[in-house]
Parts: sequence; C-alpha cells; structure tokens
Amino acid sequence: MGRIRTHNRRSSNDKIGAPARSVCPQCGEVKLPHRVCPNCGFYKNREVIETE
Repeated sequence: MGRIRTHNRRSSNDKIGAPARSVCPQCGEVKLPHRVCPNCGFYKNREVIETE
C-alpha cells in the first residue's frame, strides 16, 4: 500500500516540463535560449556558424 501512495504522489510532481523557447533576433526562428540558432548560425548578434 505504501508503494502505491508514493507513486501517486510522485506522478504529479516529477513530470518534466517543456523546454523553454526564445526567438532568434536575426531570423525570427524559435530556438533554445543561450544556444546558437540552428537556422542562421547567429548567437549574441555574431555569426558563430556559417550557414548557406
């Protein structure tokens, strides 16, 4: 009986939320915060990765 109560209690508290999202100021694509934009290759208004 203790195991069921423990799992029921943890089921609502241990859920993983969706990752945060931000918008790239260069191209406007949605990206992860503090990461290089996979679309245009810019980070903090600098081109870090060359893209075509």
